[in-house]
Amino acid sequence: MEERRKIGIAMTGSFCTYKKVFPEIERLAGKYDIIPIMSEVSFKTDTRFGKSEEHRKRLEELTGEKVLSTINEVEPIGPKKLLDALVIAPCTGNTIAKIAGGIADSAVSLAVKSHLRNKRPVIIAVSTNDGLGNNAKNIGTLLNMKNIYIVPFGQDDCTEKENSLVSDMSKIDDTLSKAFRGKQIQPILI
Repeated sequence: MEERRKIGIAMTGSFCTYKKVFPEIERLAGKYDIIPIMSEVSFKTDTRFGKSEEHRKRLEELTGEKVLSTINEVEPIGPKKLLDALVIAPCTGNTIAKIAGGIADSAVSLAVKSHLRNKRPVIIAVSTNDGLGNNAKNIGTLLNMKNIYIVPFGQDDCTEKENSLVSDMSKIDDTLSKAFRGKQIQPILI
């Protein structure tokens, strides 16, 4: 019997998209062993979209693993080659900017840096209010980085939030499958 691949699922602070991300994590848990990761903000912040403790508990129940949320906890990902792929869903503009700039000062950005050293895929599910503004250049940088794959995205509310972009979370698994073959899912813009 073939061993199941191990993936990391990292959640950042775009809390409004959690309701679309959690069902995808549940589907992925049926196919992969998952190590859950949360940014420091998502790990401890209560919002109108739910309590942080509820989000952590749900993530741990879906994956059967303790959530990693500190730099010390994620640092071994690269040296120990713990993951076959890393999915960041949702990935905020702040985290996108850090990854594009090579900044590794948070649990999620260090997980990416640590994982990329092994030349294995990182899948980014964009969720940012300034994707067509200040963060456009950072998304462009990610599209040109080796081993980074983007989940197809588009404007989520072009009348009220004209610069806002969000990935189609239902395409995370398809993006991951293609990334394992070194291919970017197309089309990227939806």
